[in-house]
Amino acid sequence: GCDSPLNLTSQKATDAVDGIFRSLRDIARVRMHMKQFNSIHNPGSNTHQASASYKPLLKQVVEEICNPDRPDPVDIEHMSSGLTDLLKTGFSMFMKVNRPHPGDHPLLIIFMVGGVSVSEVKMVKDLVATRKPGTQVIVLSSVLLTPHSAVELLFAPDRLQPDTHI
Repeated sequence: GCDSPLNLTSQKATDAVDGIFRSLRDIARVRMHMKQFNSIHNPGSNTHQASASYKPLLKQVVEEICNPDRPDPVDIEHMSSGLTDLLKTGFSMFMKVNRPHPGDHPLLIIFMVGGVSVSEVKMVKDLVATRKPGTQVIVLSSVLLTPHSAVELLFAPDRLQPDTHI
């Protein structure tokens, strides 16, 4: 709502920052139902607050998929694709049958709705190469984000249909 720095007022700046934090709270609220991937911030302990860390959601998901200990993923659901997978999923309701793990397949396809940055694609590539060598990874997205376009999306009045001219 401000076309020139000359028209910038303290109230307009405050409203813009409030809007950003409202968006971030909305994102956090949407992810609260998740059990494993509900936060990207680890506050550390009361005695070691300097140990607070940030771990991107995409990194958490890829690490879970490539986890060599292979626990049953809590927030990642396997979608049956063939007759064998369909039978395994169906019988798992009656018997103790291990559901297929997302890391079982030699091809990993990740689609990011809303955009992905080049650094995120590199992070995925490096993680898969070190944790699960031999797995081919394809990262797809609705848009390739730049630092400028990511900030524009934060300020977009309609985030579902932003007018970012990307």
